[in-house]
Amino acid sequence: MMRGRRIPIALPNTGALSRRRHTLYIRSAIIVFILFAFLQFHVINYDSSDGGSSDSTNYSTAAILQMVPPVFHKYLTGKARNATHAQNGTHFGSDGPRTANISEILRMIHRYNELQTVLNEDIYGPLQNDSVIIVVQVHKRITYLRHLIVSLAQARDISRTLLVFSHDHYDDEINDLVQSIDFCKVMQIFYPFSIQTHPSEFPGADPGDCPRDIKKEQALLRKCNNALHPDLYGHYREAKFTQTKHHWWWKANRVFDQLEVTKYHTGMVVFLEEDHYVAEDFLYILELMFRKSQDLCPKCNILSLGTYLKTFNYYTYNKKVEVTPWVSSKHNMGMAFNRTTWYEVMRCGRHFCEYDDYNWDWSLQHVSQQCLKQKLHVMVVKGPRVFHIGECGVHHKKSNCESNQVISKVQQVLKVARGSQQLFPRSISLTQTSVIKKTKLRKGNGGWGDQRDHQLCFNMTLVGR
Repeated sequence: MMRGRRIPIALPNTGALSRRRHTLYIRSAIIVFILFAFLQFHVINYDSSDGGSSDSTNYSTAAILQMVPPVFHKYLTGKARNATHAQNGTHFGSDGPRTANISEILRMIHRYNELQTVLNEDIYGPLQNDSVIIVVQVHKRITYLRHLIVSLAQARDISRTLLVFSHDHYDDEINDLVQSIDFCKVMQIFYPFSIQTHPSEFPGADPGDCPRDIKKEQALLRKCNNALHPDLYGHYREAKFTQTKHHWWWKANRVFDQLEVTKYHTGMVVFLEEDHYVAEDFLYILELMFRKSQDLCPKCNILSLGTYLKTFNYYTYNKKVEVTPWVSSKHNMGMAFNRTTWYEVMRCGRHFCEYDDYNWDWSLQHVSQQCLKQKLHVMVVKGPRVFHIGECGVHHKKSNCESNQVISKVQQVLKVARGSQQLFPRSISLTQTSVIKKTKLRKGNGGWGDQRDHQLCFNMTLVGR
């Protein structure tokens, strides 16, 4: 029996197809909305300029402490130091801070610098050539320093590093904090020409120096010490502003050329400051950048782990890097370079030391533009691994210098990045770099016209060579 051939018959339009399309559009819209919301969730804003008036986030010390693993609370609460460090005899005792006279401070500074003691070397072994050296410039803002240490303690592979604290202010409480660190090798060096130890003589404020705003004609009549050498704006030196540049240059010379432990080290040196905060994968990212630098940017001689962004998106930029000429105002945070780059810079010491600008980073920019054969080029990570948490300092004065708000927001940034698996990317890739405008030669900020500053700075390059 033969079966008849089935002939397809068009069904009347019941609206089902239209409803299916409508449902598909709604689902697509929902998916797009969810993706958009997800991306927005990863856009982090840690700017505190609004004072937090509309932000209900808990910025209390207790809330910040809750975000820190209990094992590291000791660095925030100022508990007793590791007693084993007392064997060097390079501190004033454990009964609490007390005021020391200048001659005693100078004696202790000289002893620290002479001994060059590396704490915890018996635990973590000697410095290896491929180990990272982390150099922290410290003044006296211990609250920020505590949080930097907590962030360093949580970084992967921190035990393989040498952590060098370079101080320009001698303080028992800060020394106790630094000497309590037990997660890596630690060393302290002390800038020997500080305002603290030279309060009434150069490089401090000598009573015979010219007042900042006196006119040169009046200064010459008064015959004050530096009457012949105001800066390019007609002002005379202020010791509190000149110290930071001196300290930066001294510590770089000290680490690369004058310490026994670093004498043969050719690896990367990372430069941080007391009011920085690092992500737990900052060393991991640095290693990725170093390995890929030859392929992505053979001319790059600096790696930068921090960027000054108020808002950024880890979801988009967690593994992106950018290549660009080094700009002092953008790439001076979490800088890393090796001995090869340092020697190129050091050979241009005159340009650094005689440039009329009290900022070390602007002076380094001048070196790059005016002296180096191969200008400074940087590979910078787009999703920052070093953050600036300092609300107040030499350049920043606010009515509210409370550190909790910024610290808490950085903690939240890293919590979100960690929870969404945006840290420790398997690889890094070069993002499209925008067209770089030719950097104009900039006029310095002044504050560095005194020839005594020029000579002191340049002499630091000669010591120990």
